[in-house]
Amino acid sequence: MSRYRGPRLRIVRRLGELPGLSRKSPRKAYPPGQHGQSRKKRSEYGIRLEEKQKLRFNYGVTEKQLVRYVRKARRATGSTGQAILEMLEMRLDNTVFRMGMAGTIPAARQLVNHGHITVNGRVVDIASYQCRPGDVITARDRDRSRGLIKTNMEYPGLANLPSHLEFDKDTLVGKVNGIIEREWIALQINELLVVEYYSRMA
Repeated sequence: MSRYRGPRLRIVRRLGELPGLSRKSPRKAYPPGQHGQSRKKRSEYGIRLEEKQKLRFNYGVTEKQLVRYVRKARRATGSTGQAILEMLEMRLDNTVFRMGMAGTIPAARQLVNHGHITVNGRVVDIASYQCRPGDVITARDRDRSRGLIKTNMEYPGLANLPSHLEFDKDTLVGKVNGIIEREWIALQINELLVVEYYSRMA
């Protein structure tokens, strides 16, 4: 299943607020489609599927990538659900978004893919690159890269910088100081339902 490139507000209407996908709010409060206003009782499977879809669309990953993160999280110590969220949050595209260099995760992914971001002095154009504590993330030292990021910073996505990151708006230099804590994850999600979804699918 490829990455979603359709109307974003349609997804927001169906799944609720997705801070990484869009900064806009839908005018209509009910899901899209001709049955959007009907109050249909959701099955347990439907609830778990919805939580999984929230994760997929907010972070802009494909189904295949998400399955890979789940498998990796199962091998890690501690809570599987928390490990999945940590891995997704520590992706380079999401870190660039959380530092305020882009208004949404898709915009941050584009910055990374087009070679506007450096990690520890080297250009990294892989959006799924896993940031580690100690990584220094900066705008590439080119007028075009710095100009794009400064324009993006006029319309930030999220107001608060998470405690594991630091960012200097004047020099456009950011640093990863640790792993994100659960309370700083902006997406409203029950990660245990995502783990359950994949355990039943396996």
